[in-house]
Amino acid sequence: MSHFTPTRYLLETVATGRRFEDTGWMLADPQCKEPSLIRAIYEKKQITFGPEERGIYKFADWMPVKRMLKGSAPTVTYRSEKLASRLGLPNLYIAFSGWWPEKGAGMTTCSFKETEAYSVCARLPEGERRVLVVASAGNTARAFAKVCSENNIPLLLSVPEENIGALWFEKPLNDCVKLICSPRGTDYFDAIALGDAACTSPLFFPEGGAKNIARRDGMATTVLSAAQVMGRIPDAYFQAIGSGTGTIAAWEANLRLIEDGRFGSHKMKLFPSQNVPFLPMHDAWKAGSRALLPMDDEKARVQALEIDAKVLSNRRPPYSIKGGMYDAMSDAGGDVECATNADIKAMKQLFLETEGIDIHEAAAVALQGMIHAFEAGKLPREAFAMLNITGGGQARFQQEHECWYLKPSLIGNASDPGIVEKIEKLFN
Repeated sequence: MSHFTPTRYLLETVATGRRFEDTGWMLADPQCKEPSLIRAIYEKKQITFGPEERGIYKFADWMPVKRMLKGSAPTVTYRSEKLASRLGLPNLYIAFSGWWPEKGAGMTTCSFKETEAYSVCARLPEGERRVLVVASAGNTARAFAKVCSENNIPLLLSVPEENIGALWFEKPLNDCVKLICSPRGTDYFDAIALGDAACTSPLFFPEGGAKNIARRDGMATTVLSAAQVMGRIPDAYFQAIGSGTGTIAAWEANLRLIEDGRFGSHKMKLFPSQNVPFLPMHDAWKAGSRALLPMDDEKARVQALEIDAKVLSNRRPPYSIKGGMYDAMSDAGGDVECATNADIKAMKQLFLETEGIDIHEAAAVALQGMIHAFEAGKLPREAFAMLNITGGGQARFQQEHECWYLKPSLIGNASDPGIVEKIEKLFN
């Protein structure tokens, strides 16, 4: 790996515009009185795309990283022919994250969550002794587990037991990675609570989710990949959302590309999609509400278990927070689409027939959302569209490789007596 100098940046609070130094693992501005995301303001205003051998770190000018980790692969963007022709969209570009060697796509977890994990873990100072805690509905856990295992970074994963089928790997993991689970019948929200309980111990610290600039700016590399290939900012961006963090990241990348000056001065319209019946952001956006609409916890849990795209089941997304989904959508324009479980099956088949590779359920939700937006006349047919295929090639990868599954070291609820001490013992 060629020599690497840590990226230089300041932090900016979206709510107030205050700029300050990143003195460590900062997830918020300590001086800000209201909930607000913070953003990285990079010293380099014009990005230099690095060499391909750097993997995702070819975009390191706009990633808040201290080092480059081994094993990364970037998103691959290409101009669609067969799917584009079938849909009558002459300027459709697909940003593909996953396993598709012929296209140069080499993410062995088959998910764009690798873009987050390689960015977040490279933001960690070398020699950090505490254990990073990541709560996940599945794909994020797989990506962080791979990156931490291969780079010897201590990691505690918290995942609902319902979702542990997502924790498959091409080889057994390093012992520095441990899994805890909330019991069957619980969802992602319960796994978050379990991870939060662990973080009350000084042994652990939270990854931070959407609040972590490295997570968003890692995801933003999908848009940088598209801009590099297209030579311009797309007119419209399509992605499925669970938390919406990827769409916020896309908007932030767009703002940086405008400031760069070489890719256009327009904002791409945002078209995130959710899986019916779990539609908290869709419903709030359609109601013109900055706040998520009131929702019964039990009803939400039932809906989250009904959807086929399990990774889209976040009940507490960064929607209302300053700099979050509502602000992104309001600033850029666009709409929130939705797809049923039946749509997912049809879209997976459509992509396989036309492009020749299998895709994740969430990516199928994005494809249905895009088709609906064009059919409803929300965009002209010749618009330059970026379809973010956030995961693909998994069926193929699993056919070609023998997979190993991570088993939980502990199953419990955040409210169980002595749960924190039990979790601590896993790392002692």
